[in-house]
Amino acid sequence: MPIAPPSDVLIIGGGIAGLSLALRIADKARVTILAKAALTEGASLYAQGGVAAVLNGEEDSFESHIQDTLDAGAGLCHRDTVEFAVREGPEAIHWLIERGVPFSQEKHNGLLEYHLTREGGHSHRRVIHAADATGRAMETTLEAQVRRHPNITLHENHIAIDLITSQKLGRPGPNRCLGVYALDKEDGHIRAYGARFLVLATGGACKAYLYTSNPDTSTGDGIAMAWRAGCRVSNLEFVQFHPTCLYHPRAKSFLISEAVRGEGGKLTLPDGQSFMQDHDPRGELASRDIVARAIDYEMKRGGLDYVHLDISHKPADFIKDHFPTIYQRCREYGYDITRVPIPVVPAAHYTCGGVMTDLSARTDLDRLYAIGECSFTGLHGANRLASNSLLECLVFAKAAAEDILKLLPTAGPVSESLPAWDESRVTDPDEQVVVSHNWDELRRGMWSYVGIVRTSKRLQRAQHRVNMLQEEVREFYSNFKVTNDLIELRNLLLVSELIIRSALARRESRGLHFTRDYPQAQTSAPQDTILTPAPLEVSGRRANA
Repeated sequence: MPIAPPSDVLIIGGGIAGLSLALRIADKARVTILAKAALTEGASLYAQGGVAAVLNGEEDSFESHIQDTLDAGAGLCHRDTVEFAVREGPEAIHWLIERGVPFSQEKHNGLLEYHLTREGGHSHRRVIHAADATGRAMETTLEAQVRRHPNITLHENHIAIDLITSQKLGRPGPNRCLGVYALDKEDGHIRAYGARFLVLATGGACKAYLYTSNPDTSTGDGIAMAWRAGCRVSNLEFVQFHPTCLYHPRAKSFLISEAVRGEGGKLTLPDGQSFMQDHDPRGELASRDIVARAIDYEMKRGGLDYVHLDISHKPADFIKDHFPTIYQRCREYGYDITRVPIPVVPAAHYTCGGVMTDLSARTDLDRLYAIGECSFTGLHGANRLASNSLLECLVFAKAAAEDILKLLPTAGPVSESLPAWDESRVTDPDEQVVVSHNWDELRRGMWSYVGIVRTSKRLQRAQHRVNMLQEEVREFYSNFKVTNDLIELRNLLLVSELIIRSALARRESRGLHFTRDYPQAQTSAPQDTILTPAPLEVSGRRANA
């Protein structure tokens, strides 16, 4: 069956952004969700820290949260976006509470209240959380409701290949999004999914790096598809490296939450010497870019494989109560964090740039929206403030839902004449080693040359290698049937190219982008790095893709 049943709204991505949008809209629209893996495999599930929102008006304020976000963003946040997101935060939290998300509570003056923690860059306790597994609590709560909703169709293990647009099909009139081609990984069929509106909620692209806190699904699919469909991207040079991931050969992608430092954890060298005060007066509570660069500096200066994060000076019951997941996981690897420090290293964590949108989550392409980490709203600037990511997912899912519902009555029918995916001139891959080898080379090159500290020479070297890998993959893609790994590699190579181009274009150091060739920030008004794709060409074997 080459053409799938149409829907009013097609959401690509099954994380918190996609699920919350689906639930906000499903009572009035037919919704289809395509998730590239099981819903338990996305980045949202692994979010530990929480959601930043002003929930204690006596001690905190919107103005304080706004200023903390602007300070972390190093002059590149869009103030209108920041104000919008911060002021919408409390409603988003109350919506989650009404949905049944079990946020942590504690008694205060005899009353049970939601516990708020503080993370790096925040001037107040404003991060609501569910112990140290907030993403899991939110994702599983919303997932259960999505699975029960009669207007929501969920397809797991479906990876989107490319957007279908009227211009790609050579149809007259303004260009608009008509649907997507997606590979069903279970039966191997590629189907066209048509919809009146399509929403990208595909997450970031940190699997471009060798060391990352992200799961295997974070391969930049939405960013790459939107670029190929003609959408602009912005500020992709700003890749956030989380300062503290567990260092252990078997501990794949396990993050040690920012909240550990927020609750008193200290960063030390292996000999126990503290070092963060040498880099920033805020010490462990400095923003992530500063802490990550400090750790990177100390590791290179001392020839270290890791540094330590030590919270063992806190009572054991406090640690087990506040960080049960981290405590249990570290015990599995031989570290009792109530007694010994945790070995940690920085790892690629968050893609601050992405597909450009407005405050309704609309992209440059009519009928196409982008929410969550794949989008660029202007909220994060040059460095994301801790726990603002889930806030952005929730706020812009609501904004997109409201805009789509407003437009739905006059949107017209779904296009019924989408062409089937053309595999008439391709064969089965002869050697998958081409894909696996290029994937490994890309990730090692991005880590070495486009990491925490950059130079123009390193970036140019990375650009040259990525261009060569793209040529190899382009030939492979043109001649063989597509697979999950090939689709992901193709997307990662494109997003890596865009990251490198953005980094070369920024001739200063600001926020997450630090280059030795231009170590100072420009004193004039900073500008976003905006890349615009070349005009689309409708030609070639897969012009409809």
